[in-house]
Amino acid sequence: MQAIREGAETVLRELAAAGQLEAGQLVVIGTSTSEVLGRHIGTSGSEAVAVSLYAAVDAVRQEVGFYPVFQCCEHLNRALVLNREAMQRYGLEQVSVVPVPKAGGSMAAYAYKHLQDAVVVETVQAHAGIDIGGTLIGMHLKRVAVPFRPSVRQIGEAHVQAALTRPKLIGGARAVYAAEQQPSEEHCD
Repeated sequence: MQAIREGAETVLRELAAAGQLEAGQLVVIGTSTSEVLGRHIGTSGSEAVAVSLYAAVDAVRQEVGFYPVFQCCEHLNRALVLNREAMQRYGLEQVSVVPVPKAGGSMAAYAYKHLQDAVVVETVQAHAGIDIGGTLIGMHLKRVAVPFRPSVRQIGEAHVQAALTRPKLIGGARAVYAAEQQPSEEHCD
């Protein structure tokens, strides 16, 4: 369990650094505790794995100040557990459900019990996220998602993927995307 915690902490710290995450931003965490144990997603949920992963998320949250958002399983339509303060800050709508290991998943159920003033919402647009075990977090990321390759590619037996987000690049050939770039010599009327 210590290796699971350490791996998750490394991924989250690297993600926070690469994405220059700031206090108050949302980070979605999708986790299959079954996959971490080397079993098929949704078949062998583990509170022990959830405890280790939650400890990792909480340790990095305390350093960075992001809001962790824990994705539920497909039986709750991938709803999300977060604290009430984050829900209110982002104008999200609470739904009525209590995640349990068999309907929500072990990670979301554990987070619901241990987050301060936990609530469930249907959707968010997170600034970054990690997916441990193929839980498909993409629907909960802001546009535009950019893949991030952490140095830790596996936690337990589960593959790890991560993503950052960035603002959309709009415009065309004359568009400037960084303040230090010089605009084209041609002018628009």
